[in-house]
Amino acid sequence: MQIREADKADIPGVTVIYNDAVANTTAIWNETEVDEQNRQDWLAARRQSGYPVLVAVEGDTVLGYASFGDWRAFDGYRHTVEHSVYVHKDHRGKGIGDALMQALIAKARAIGKHVMVAGIDASNNGSIRLHEKLGFDHVGHLKQVGTKFGKWLDLAFLQLTLDQRSDPDGRST
Repeated sequence: MQIREADKADIPGVTVIYNDAVANTTAIWNETEVDEQNRQDWLAARRQSGYPVLVAVEGDTVLGYASFGDWRAFDGYRHTVEHSVYVHKDHRGKGIGDALMQALIAKARAIGKHVMVAGIDASNNGSIRLHEKLGFDHVGHLKQVGTKFGKWLDLAFLQLTLDQRSDPDGRST
């Protein structure tokens, strides 16, 4: 398995993974599947913002992907990102999510981000355990803020502090 920056050739695989999560899981709280152009536009927007989209591949097969973007659209949050990580249904439980997350965390640190936030369906124990293993702390639990498949969903917030700097706009530790 190789982890690398996504390119246009990866979009069909990314789209399959995304749409499976939409149709069959509460990992994504969207109810409408997307086409490849949607994911291509998403990739272009992430690149334009200077944010990575990583894929885990084996040969030409996309096993999973991960990315991060702005957490909130206000200047004061510029050092915080929210991420997502998804693994193809046939490849879950094989360490792919862990490997993608480690690479993604390294990317966030490399561009000077301070905090990475995870918003996870509170019943998604596998994802919560993965984040705990990577050092994320539970920082919040919002009850019934989402809905999918005819039920209310709770949102767990976890965060990882990426550095120990005291000056937000410097690199001091």
